[in-house]
Amino acid sequence: MPLGMCDDAAVTTSSGDAARRLHQSVRDALGRQIVSAELAPGAVLTLEGIQATYDVSRPVAREAVRVLQSMGLVSTRRRVGITVLPRQEWNVFDPLVIRWRLDGDGRREQLLSLSELRQGFEPIAARLAAERAAPSQHGALARAVADMVVHAASGDLEAYLEADTTFHRVLLEACGNDMLAAFGDLVAELLAGRTHHHLMPTTPNPTAIELHEKVAICVRSGDPAGAEEAMRAIIDEAAAALASAPDENGRG
Repeated sequence: MPLGMCDDAAVTTSSGDAARRLHQSVRDALGRQIVSAELAPGAVLTLEGIQATYDVSRPVAREAVRVLQSMGLVSTRRRVGITVLPRQEWNVFDPLVIRWRLDGDGRREQLLSLSELRQGFEPIAARLAAERAAPSQHGALARAVADMVVHAASGDLEAYLEADTTFHRVLLEACGNDMLAAFGDLVAELLAGRTHHHLMPTTPNPTAIELHEKVAICVRSGDPAGAEEAMRAIIDEAAAALASAPDENGRG
C-alpha cells in the first residue's frame, strides 16, 4: 500500500478520535448540568448556543444532543429547540446518567437507591448462577476473589475495584439470564462511585471479601440458597458501610 494512503488513514483515525472526544466532553458537561438541575426542566437550548459555549462544530454539538436524547434527558422539536426533560423521563438505568448523578450532590442517596435495587436482582442472580454457571465461570469467580485478597492487602483500591467489578459481572453473566446480566454496567458504576468518591473504606472490609468467597464456593458447589444468602449479605454490608461513611460535607 502506498505510504500516502497509510498517512491518510492515520489522519482520518486521529480526526475521528478527536471528534469523538469532543462530543463526549460536550455530552458529559451537558449531562451533568441536567442531572444536577443546573439546567432545569423546561430549559431550552439550541445547537448554535452549544456550539458557541463549547467552541465545537455543529456535527459535534448535534451528536452530543443525540446521545442525551437517547437517554431521555432532552427532546428536540423543530422551531422549539432542545428542551431539558424532567427526571421522570430520564433513563435512570443508563450507566452515564448514574455516573453523572454520582458526580453531583446527593450521591449518597443515589448509591443507597442503587443498593436497594441490587437487593432485587443480584441475590436472585447468585441463586441462578449456582444452578447454571459453567466451570470456566467458577474459575473466574475464584480468581476475582483471589485478586481482591491481594489488592486489599496492598491497599490498591483501583485494582481492588477492578477485581470486585469482575466478580459481579461474571456472576451476573453466569446466571444465564440476559436481562439480569444487563445490570452489570449498573453494578460497575455503583462500585466505581463508592471508590472514586471516597465512600469506600481505605482498607476493604475482610468480611466483605469472605462473603464474596462464600458466594463463589456456593456457586461452584451448586448451593443456590447459600449463594443467594451470601450475596444478600454482601449488599447489606456495603449499604451499612455507605451509611456510616462521611458524606460530601464530611458528616457521617
